[in-house]
Amino acid sequence: MRVCVNMILYPILDIPFRRSHPLELSSAVKQYISTKYDQHPDMFSSDLVAIDRLRTDAMHVQEPHESGIRKLAEYAAQLQWIGGKFPIDIGADFTWYPALGYNTHKPVTQNNLQFERANILYNLAALYSQLGTASRTTSATGLKAACNYYCASAGVLKYLHESVIPELRSTPPEDMDAMTLACLEQLMLAQAQECFWLKAVQDGNKDSIIARLAASVSDYFDSAAEFGRKSSSICSEWIYHMNAKHCHFAAAAQFRQSRDCLERSKYGEEVARLQDALVAVKVALSQQRYLNKQVHDDLEGLKEKVIETLKGAEKDNDMIYLNPVPSAASLPRIIRASMVISRIPKEVSEGISLLSDKGPYSVLLFAKLVPFAVHVAAGIYAERRDRLVNNTIIDELDTLTTKLHDLLQSLNLPGALQALEKPLGLPPGIIAHAEEIKQQGGIEKLISSMQDINKLRDNDIAMYKDATELLRSEAAEDEKSRSKHGTDRWNREPSHVAAAKLMDQVTEYDGYLKSAENSDKLVREKFAEFEGVIRLLGGSLHELEDYVPNSSRAKLTPKMDREVGKLRQCINEATRLESRRQRKIEALRQKAKADDINTYILAEAGRLERANPLRKVETADFEPLFISRLDSHYSADKQILSQETQDQEELVARLKEANTSFLACRKMDSSLKERETAIQTLENGFMKYKELIGNLNVGRKFYNDLTRLLSRFRDEAKHFACQRRVEAGQIEVGITSSLHNMRISTPTNMPTTTQQLPPPPQQAPPPPTPPAAAHRPVASPIPGLWAGNSHTPIRFGAPPPPPQR
Repeated sequence: MRVCVNMILYPILDIPFRRSHPLELSSAVKQYISTKYDQHPDMFSSDLVAIDRLRTDAMHVQEPHESGIRKLAEYAAQLQWIGGKFPIDIGADFTWYPALGYNTHKPVTQNNLQFERANILYNLAALYSQLGTASRTTSATGLKAACNYYCASAGVLKYLHESVIPELRSTPPEDMDAMTLACLEQLMLAQAQECFWLKAVQDGNKDSIIARLAASVSDYFDSAAEFGRKSSSICSEWIYHMNAKHCHFAAAAQFRQSRDCLERSKYGEEVARLQDALVAVKVALSQQRYLNKQVHDDLEGLKEKVIETLKGAEKDNDMIYLNPVPSAASLPRIIRASMVISRIPKEVSEGISLLSDKGPYSVLLFAKLVPFAVHVAAGIYAERRDRLVNNTIIDELDTLTTKLHDLLQSLNLPGALQALEKPLGLPPGIIAHAEEIKQQGGIEKLISSMQDINKLRDNDIAMYKDATELLRSEAAEDEKSRSKHGTDRWNREPSHVAAAKLMDQVTEYDGYLKSAENSDKLVREKFAEFEGVIRLLGGSLHELEDYVPNSSRAKLTPKMDREVGKLRQCINEATRLESRRQRKIEALRQKAKADDINTYILAEAGRLERANPLRKVETADFEPLFISRLDSHYSADKQILSQETQDQEELVARLKEANTSFLACRKMDSSLKERETAIQTLENGFMKYKELIGNLNVGRKFYNDLTRLLSRFRDEAKHFACQRRVEAGQIEVGITSSLHNMRISTPTNMPTTTQQLPPPPQQAPPPPTPPAAAHRPVASPIPGLWAGNSHTPIRFGAPPPPPQR
């Protein structure tokens, strides 16, 4: 279904409204406040009621009445304001039906506050356009109001195109892409400029002035048609209409310029311009079956006038003046006199400033709710704090412990000592190790953890690939457009420059994943090496007793007894050192867990809002607070690392010395050697089990943290790609405009572009759609507008009439 199929019935184009389904936005807001904020939703009960009322009022604006301006603009301003309080994906699924194109019966749903705001502003532009059409009469007041409304509509479309769509973070709907918005903006400017031309004709201004105004009208319609042909949402009927108006006003401009030539005795040029005007009229009438009757009648009237005038001019020139008739291509270009601009209304550009208890709109909603940036900032601080505590301090302490374990293993301790002290049965330490492994879940705990980590890793890799594919696709699109248009026209930064930070993150995350894969491989190898021993320790005591052989009791000399005592003391000291270190690590983790910076962030946010209430609080504003907080809270903990390193170095020196003395006086037989090897193997297996548990916990936390980072990275890549596509659309619009401006606006080029248009498609019965407002009759221009009949001057430039309240 095409919304514009009734174009043949109406001679003036205005933008139809988009339609939506009812939605309780307050429910999503309330739920988000409940789950993400420390403040209770009941504090904002009146604001929750107000936001629903504003949306309902704005959604029901479907008729051209001035009261709708405030309803739409006020809701759009509130949406802009609460965008600083809530995330863009707040949890409300906004559903809107397209206003133009083939899919007006297919709703588009997005969980996106900016999408909602874009639709409201689109409807505001539609309202201005329909008010312009409804106000357009032949009176000075009517033309003035219509012109200002059309300019305001163009301004809202420009604001939507340049300021709102780039922040959408998703692909815009078909009828909000760059080409469609540019087409509608140019169309509104064309109809606004037409109001100036009409008043000049009515006032009987000089032909040269009217020609300039008409030429500008023609240019605007031509530009609108050019953009319309590149849009998938502008129907053929509209494009035929815009082409016809372009040719009509090109002909009107040449006709008026020919009369000016007659006054200046340029008889040859007069004939040439009349001939060109006739060509333009014929081009417009070649598609007459698609044109509105009023537009068709105007063209026929102009055609008759041009033919009649041309016959007289050619006869006079052939018989009297004998001036050479230049070709159409050699005619001097008519100077343009554009009198209109895309004027962004104050209620759009400064909407938030109008929200106050003393202003024309309602007060700022959720003003006492902390900005969303505060919660983002709290998350950023938590990440930095955890990175400092875990990576800078705890990981280094764990590394020291691992080095101590490796040293004991290399010295065959404490197995050598246990075999000598207890030659029969299982040493108490081995029994304790076996019991601890069983309590922690044994080998099954390790297998389950590795499976969980594999799932997390696969998910992270998938998100990483999604993000890199988004960047790769955007870069390919950019390069394709650069090859198509050339570097002179396509002069924005290449993707690898514009996405430099993101590409750095690609390299960074790729390094993380490769490093993690290497770490995972080492863990798997460690597990495979000690799986049998760990299963043995997690099994029955009978199996352990069978594994550890007995040995003959060794007779200890007094010297050997002393050396054994010294070595046992060093081993016990190493155990105490490890236990004490573990307690410090746990205390540091509890300290980090209890480190709540929210109060300080809220205080800083309040100070920033008081300093500049209309400025959006950003996470970067809290950077100085982060630095000072981390330095003051954890500077003392950083000193633990150096002290622990020193204590361990001293202990290692004593341990090596005691072990050397022990080995020098020990007498070894084969049975003692076998028992020592078995006990040390079990000791090593227990240590590796603890290491594996620690490695897997670290791996799980790493991949969970990486999931959050990659999710954010993927969102940033998606946002970047969407922004670049919107920017590419804007550049395409600029290129199209520049190429259009370079063309000589003469009718000789019209037949090709017009004849290439496809005929309007046959209409199939549309599926059920939301109830639409009845199309109302609009004011039609007076036939024969190229002839003036009024002498009343008029000044333009005032804002539209104030809304009725």
